[in-house]
Amino acid sequence: MKRWIPASVVVALVLVLAGAAAAQYNERIDGQIFDLNGKPYPDVTVQMKNIETGQTYTVKTGKDGKFLQIGLKSGIYQITCTNEKDKFTLTETFAVKEPMPGAEIGHENAYVLNLKERAAETAAAHPEEQKKREDEESRFKNMKAHFEAGVAAMKDADVLQKQIREAAEDQKAPLRDKRVAVCQTAVTEFQQAEQGVGVSPKEAGNHATVLGNLAAAFECADRHDEAADAFQKSIDFKPTAASYAGLSTNLAYAATAQNDPKVLGDKLADASAACDKATAIDPSAVAGCWKNLGIVLSNTNHLKEAIAPLEKATAANPKDAQSWFLLGGALTSTIDAKKEGDKDIFIIPPGTAEAYQKCIEVAPDGPYAPQAKAALDELAQMGGGLQTVISKKKKH
Repeated sequence: MKRWIPASVVVALVLVLAGAAAAQYNERIDGQIFDLNGKPYPDVTVQMKNIETGQTYTVKTGKDGKFLQIGLKSGIYQITCTNEKDKFTLTETFAVKEPMPGAEIGHENAYVLNLKERAAETAAAHPEEQKKREDEESRFKNMKAHFEAGVAAMKDADVLQKQIREAAEDQKAPLRDKRVAVCQTAVTEFQQAEQGVGVSPKEAGNHATVLGNLAAAFECADRHDEAADAFQKSIDFKPTAASYAGLSTNLAYAATAQNDPKVLGDKLADASAACDKATAIDPSAVAGCWKNLGIVLSNTNHLKEAIAPLEKATAANPKDAQSWFLLGGALTSTIDAKKEGDKDIFIIPPGTAEAYQKCIEVAPDGPYAPQAKAALDELAQMGGGLQTVISKKKKH
């Protein structure tokens, strides 16, 4: 004979089972986080992941550093605390415990993270690591101070350069001497900064930055061989278009100081190769790199060698009046002459007049336009041949 369970008993049984199931998810974490100064740490994202079920909860600390998460199942949780602004992340496990017999459901599991105390505990347990960290912080602080002093000196050099351009001719020499001294100060500061950069692979970017600035300071002080060497070292750590362009310019300066034509040719070939590498990294750098190379060669009276880079500069940026004017001057320097009877016939290289004309078209009101027009007038006179005046003795 079957025994029937009264409906009221079944309902009670279901309610008891439901209560037991609900009790498994009625735990909570009451937490608070303190920063490295021991103060409440707001805006920390706290992720709590139940290692058994994978269930994940996420909250954020308030101004008082506190957070609360309810509805948790007892068990082991992986807690990850993150603050993106401070680049802070910490992960650890925390046990959410069941209530003691007779305790009220939803009792507190207190989670407290005090970063100041944790740091002190770590330092006490590992004094050598703490010493290493303090040394690293001191080294970085000194490196930064020297770097900033170098940057400040270079800014002073820029101010002096402007004063030199605007000064009367008899005032330029003292200003140039003063600028070289300021540039040398920048060299010293950047050298000190470079010595303070660490040796780990993650410091490669810092090495590249400091060495690039050191190279610019060497250039400022007219120490072009050393500037080229520093740019190359910067490139070895991290190649950039700017560093290759700087290398090109200083190789050109170093080349023009040579009396040996072969050395000159080799260094100019290296300078051109550096421009090609700058362009490969950043195509927008092509015009500036070739133009700077052309300026160096023009200013050092290597006008024939300036033609090729200036042609590349004008091709890359046809709207640069200065590059067209410099190209016209470089081509003019190669004008040859031959005798035909009593006249000198001038052989003007193709593109000479066109370069000056382009300079005028691009910037008719620019500073180079009057000089370009005067050069065109001279070319026009040459084109017709100039009669050679030969003095003859008068017959008596």
